[in-house]
Amino acid sequence: MARFFEYERKSLILTMLLMLSVGSIHAQTIRNSNNSTLATISSNGDVRNSSNSLVARINSNGDIRDSSNRLIGKLDGNTVRSSTNSSLGSIDNDGTVRNSSNSVVGRISSDGTVRNANNNVIGYAKGVPLRYAAVYFFFDLIK
Repeated sequence: MARFFEYERKSLILTMLLMLSVGSIHAQTIRNSNNSTLATISSNGDVRNSSNSLVARINSNGDIRDSSNRLIGKLDGNTVRSSTNSSLGSIDNDGTVRNSSNSVVGRISSDGTVRNANNNVIGYAKGVPLRYAAVYFFFDLIK
């Protein structure tokens, strides 16, 4: 009887771990100010539009590539660069997004709310890595 309960306990733990791992695979959603889905970003960096077509990929080395695998930009730490390596802007740790002239162009709150420089809500990126959300909303690399 003790072995039965030990087996059931192990099965329950394995089931819970599986459920947690499957949950982490889900894509994070980029939404506009009307809460309509614009895109999803998966845990491997695939960016898909609302029709589920691949539009870009953000690789672990920071390369941002279009659907044809052409380099369109790069995340270099908190700096966003063009395909020619010129600085397009940066993302501060507090979520402030700046252009190449160091002017504030927007902010991303810890809850995922995205605001422009005038403090108007332009979208939502709950659970999306800060740098990915900034690239999507402010640097016109991903369309």
